[in-house]
Amino acid sequence: MSLSSLPSVDRVLRTDEAQALIRERGRALVTESIRQVLAEMRTERQANGAADEISADMLADRIRSRVEAQTRPSLRPVFNLTGTILHTNLGRAPLPQESVDAIVAAALKPTNLEFDLERGARGDRDDHLEATLCRLTGAEAATVVNNNAAAVLLVLNTLALRKEVPTSRGELIEIGGSFRLPEIMARAGCRLREIGTTNRVHLRDYADAIGPKTGLVMKVHTSNYAIVGFTSSVTEGELAALCRERGVPLAVDLGSGTLIDLQEFGLPHEPTPAESLRSGADLVTFSGDKLLGGPQAGIVVGRSGLIQQIKRNPLKRALRVDKMTIAALSSVLSLYLNPETLAARLPVLRLLTRPAADIRALAARILPRVAAAVESAATVRVTDCASEVGSGALPTQEIASAGLALVPLTKRGVGAALNGIAAAFRQLPVPVIGRVQRDEFILDLRALDDEAGFVDQLAQLRLATKAGD
Repeated sequence: MSLSSLPSVDRVLRTDEAQALIRERGRALVTESIRQVLAEMRTERQANGAADEISADMLADRIRSRVEAQTRPSLRPVFNLTGTILHTNLGRAPLPQESVDAIVAAALKPTNLEFDLERGARGDRDDHLEATLCRLTGAEAATVVNNNAAAVLLVLNTLALRKEVPTSRGELIEIGGSFRLPEIMARAGCRLREIGTTNRVHLRDYADAIGPKTGLVMKVHTSNYAIVGFTSSVTEGELAALCRERGVPLAVDLGSGTLIDLQEFGLPHEPTPAESLRSGADLVTFSGDKLLGGPQAGIVVGRSGLIQQIKRNPLKRALRVDKMTIAALSSVLSLYLNPETLAARLPVLRLLTRPAADIRALAARILPRVAAAVESAATVRVTDCASEVGSGALPTQEIASAGLALVPLTKRGVGAALNGIAAAFRQLPVPVIGRVQRDEFILDLRALDDEAGFVDQLAQLRLATKAGD
């Protein structure tokens, strides 16, 4: 098929292949794809001067590929082999199957989202979560919004609008995306009152800062960094006693909150909402999609009177969660009611507690398949590595893991070769995301929970050939 004989759009549309695509994807998209492919072919042939015939099959394949590329969802599953379990950029916590089933059920049919089946009247969407959250944390009441930043914003706006909020200078955290606690306070209509220094704060600093203009006192768990050395801080119990004496609420933001003592599973301790409430906190805020292992959500638990004020804030409606989030979070919370089976049924906890020896055995098992797929560009070996929790949780802790190290064969341009290997893995049908570390491309296998799905697509890996080419 020469340049002059490239078919018209109408002619291609009449082919059996195009008609089949139209039935699948619609005429408008197929027509647009045909025009684009024909235009590209003309440009290509004008650029290289070739006059080789283009087969009908080749043309049909390019059109189908174009249609599929334009209809492929932007949000896609990936293999997270970065070594960061709760990777913010990769969606944080994987959900248990129970949550997936609950989401599907809620999505397919009408639900009693805000309908009280007993009274036959309007209900509160928090009712589906509140009782379980109170049982797990010891709180009097609870409410849920779309993420923890929203939970903090809502608490501040409700209880400290146009008032001061004393907070330790060493707790003025910045979370992902350069969002900073002082900026959230400003948007909430509060005035931050910094107390103490970066490394030291005392009870007297809080006492001096609390006055008639104080709306609440905020204590923030610095979950995404640690200050060591010459430091001092005030315990939640001490601060709660002072706040009760002065008649102001104490709000504790745990950030990545967990509902269990992680030490029982061989992990470092992380503060829980129940501990903060027992220490005297009036309100505690934490995330649903980090260590808790659920969907994105911000949870507020604490005193009933304060929670009721928060629920009446007009912002609560703007920040509320939908029925699918409620379904997913409810199913995750239910798993916590049976701690004996939690490590096996909650993906986040299962991945965090996975024995390093099991991961190393997995690495040895799949090494031959990976080596065969990259033999033209890299050597492969099993390597010990260190995983991390991620999303600001346990920032100073590493978890022993294992994986595969891919070393480029080239002796020149190692950086470019590593980037090429990383790109090739990202271009697989289910993209594989690893990490470049020194002169190696590392696939940390702690979070690989679909061994067959990973190795079965390796035959489609496309890499540059050996060194010097």
